[in-house]
Formats: sequence, C-alpha cells, structure tokens
Amino acid sequence: MDATTRIKLSLMMFLQFFIKGAWFVTVGTFLIKNLQATGTQVGLTFMAQSIGAILPPFLIGLLADRYVPAQRLLCMLHIIGGILLWCAGSTMVFGNFYIFILLYMMAYMPTMALINTIAFRQMRNPDKEFPPIRVFGTAGWVVAGLIIGYTAWEQRGQLPYTFKMAAIASFAMASLALFLPATPPLKKNNQASLGETLGLDALRLLKDRSYLIFFLASIALCIPLAFYYSFTNPFFNEIGIKSAAGIQALGQVSELLFMLLMPLFFVRLGVKYMLGLGMLAWVIRYALFRLGYLDGSEWPLIVGILLHGICFDFFFVTGQIYTNNKAGDRFKNAAQGLITLATYGVGMMLGSVLAGFVVDANVAQEGFHRWEIIWLVPSLIAGLVLIVFLFLFKSDKKS
Repeated sequence: MDATTRIKLSLMMFLQFFIKGAWFVTVGTFLIKNLQATGTQVGLTFMAQSIGAILPPFLIGLLADRYVPAQRLLCMLHIIGGILLWCAGSTMVFGNFYIFILLYMMAYMPTMALINTIAFRQMRNPDKEFPPIRVFGTAGWVVAGLIIGYTAWEQRGQLPYTFKMAAIASFAMASLALFLPATPPLKKNNQASLGETLGLDALRLLKDRSYLIFFLASIALCIPLAFYYSFTNPFFNEIGIKSAAGIQALGQVSELLFMLLMPLFFVRLGVKYMLGLGMLAWVIRYALFRLGYLDGSEWPLIVGILLHGICFDFFFVTGQIYTNNKAGDRFKNAAQGLITLATYGVGMMLGSVLAGFVVDANVAQEGFHRWEIIWLVPSLIAGLVLIVFLFLFKSDKKS
C-alpha cells in the first residue's frame, strides 16, 4: 500500500485504542472509589462490553457487507460514542453510569471489526502488513495510560476526566474516518440467502474442526482474561502501587515490541503454537500476580504486566489474522464479527460475572481482598484451556 494509506490506517489504530485505553483500564478503580461500587457491579460494567460484542457487530457487519461503506459507519458510531462517554463521565450515580456505558459499548464494539475490515481490505499479505499497522493501536493505549499516570488522576480522585479525554478522542476518530480509504460493501449487488443477509454465513467457519476448536478456546480463555481487565487496576491501587495505570501501560509497550516481532514468530511457530504461547502467558501472569501479593514484592507484578505482549498479540491478533485467512473475501466482515462475539462477547461476559463473584466472595476486613485466592482462579482456568487446546487443535504451520 502507499505511504498515505499506511499513515491513515496507523492513525486509525492509534485513536481506536487510545479511546478505550483512556477510560477502560481505570474504570474498576473509578467505580469502587468514586461510585462506591461492589465487585459484582464492577463485573456488570465489564459485562456491558460483552453485551455490546454479541449482537451489534453482526448488525453493523451486515450494513458494512451490503449497504454502507465501513468508514462511514465508523464515523457515525464514534460520534455517538463520544457523546455517551462524555455523559458517563458526568454522572456519579451507578445506575445512570451503567446505562451510558452499556449504550456506549453497543456503539464501540462493532468498530473493532470495522477497523480490521478497513485495514485488511488494503492489504495483499496481512500476515506481514497487519502487525506493523496494528502496533499503533498499542501505542495509543500506552499514551493514554501514561497521561493518566502523569496527571495522577487515580490518586487525586479525578478519574471522571478519563471519560472526557476519551470522548474528545472519539470525536477526533469520527473526523479521521471521513478521510480513510473507501471500503464499500462487497455484496451490494449480489443475490443472497437469508442466512447471508443476517451475516450467518460466517458460521460456515465452524464446520472446520480446527477453527471450531479455536473458537471454543477463544470463549474459554476470555473467562480468565476478564479478571485482568476488571480488577488489575483496583488490585494495584489497593496494595499501594503508585501510578498504577502508568505501570500497566508497560504491558502495551511489551505488546508493541511483540507486534513488530509477530511476522518472524509466524514463520517459525505457526498458528497453533502462537496461540498456545499466548494461553501459557496468561497462566504465568496470574501466578506472578499471586506471588507478588504473597511475597510483598513488585517485581513479579511488573513481569506479569510485561507478559502482556505475548498474552494479547499471540492470542488475539493471531486469532484475527487466522480468522481473516480462513474467511476469504466473501464474508470477512461477518467473520471478524463472529470472533469478536466469541472473545469480547460470550467469553468476557462469562468471565465478568465470575470475576465479580470471586472478588466479592473474597473480601477481607475493611474492604481489602484475599488476592492470593482471586488470582489463583483465572490461572487454573487458563491452564486447563491450554491443555485442552494443544491436545485437540490441528493445524499446519502455514494456516
């Protein structure tokens, strides 16, 4: 692709993940400190992401496949999202906040598939071209975390500002979408069955045994993953880690490095062992969190954060590329919506509910928690998923 297109796609990735990184990392701390929420309410808030990932991506994927250019849908959804984020940061009542975030996630989650569609449509060799562009999304998340750490909004009780910052970035993303490469519907003039019209043609992927195992493993792994996104920031703040959001941004620095190295790993490992290493990293990460808490040391916590590059890139980005390669040109939009449903939808929903229950069940005195038990649960689940996946998944290095 030409340099101008590469720059536009890179900026698209930067803003997409800056928006989420600006508020998502610290929302658990915001809820507990500013709205006096329980662990269950924190879990419900993260479950809003899952609800937004189940039905809306299929509907938006249908529009992008048949009726509306993907870049125009991206613009409209980020305008709506910016308004909802601003409202979420302006309320101090959990019920109102939850409604705004639920509606926001229903607007934001379909954009995850849209940015992949826009990017992949410009590429001839996604295995090599996608990671260097996707890495700018990681950079956006890092910058958001560093801003929060620098401003000390966590320590000052000023986390409502994170939603305002994200809202401004969302409006900027909507403006950028007007200048992104045209991504018109591929099926606009084609005759289609009812199943294809509803985006159900992506379900054909599940007839492939290897893809079915990957799909089910994606759901299962996102159950322990929900513990990380929901409660790492509250955990760090509870045990007295300063600038927790800034330290968590180190995970995205690691993600950036491994994103750049992904083409080399693809050649040497293939899909199966890329995904397997991603799963193993989640097992080790939670074990390190538990060790750091019991030992009173920060180094296991830092190492656990630095594993994020393997945790995220080797599983999620590899999964997106694997899905893109399996889908073919006819239903790439629906296929990306399908994997979004599996991971951020069903898996994260189950994980958010379980994480909230486990945290509330392990409250000690004066609002503190028994984190050694809390982190043991996701580590064991991730280990079980890894063993089953390696035993059942069959794929050659080139798939």
